Amino acid sequence: MTASPERIFAVLCDPAGHVAIDSSGMLQSAEGDPVRGSGDEFVVHMDRESLNDFPLGKYDVTVIITRFEQDALIEWTISGQVQPPIRHLYGYRLEPNEGGTLVTSYYDWSAIEERYRGAAIFPVIPEAGLRATLGILARNVE
Repeated sequence: MTASPERIFAVLCDPAGHVAIDSSGMLQSAEGDPVRGSGDEFVVHMDRESLNDFPLGKYDVTVIITRFEQDALIEWTISGQVQPPIRHLYGYRLEPNEGGTLVTSYYDWSAIEERYRGAAIFPVIPEAGLRATLGILARNVE
């Protein structure tokens, strides 16, 4: 992306920024202050109907920041209706490069709770969805 790491990271720290760049259609709105470090949290109002896979209706999740390096890395897990939490992670790595920033979006399902491993619903968002979110992020910051 041609935007600076600082500009991109500001969007990723803002709860409303997550809604603005979501390609899945699940994130409806968010509440909370911009995050400033690991352990910070915010609430996202969700609607899974856009995926047409499980009729969960509208529900809330709490986004919990698990790793935070200013202008370089933000990672989170969620807690919500499903308990115990699934323990999946999402994140972005930002690396300055010539002409802008290399942004890597990732998800990590390696540490999910054993009881969820056989559910055959992971990953919830396919790789194409992560790529689409990167495109929307680029539109929002460039």
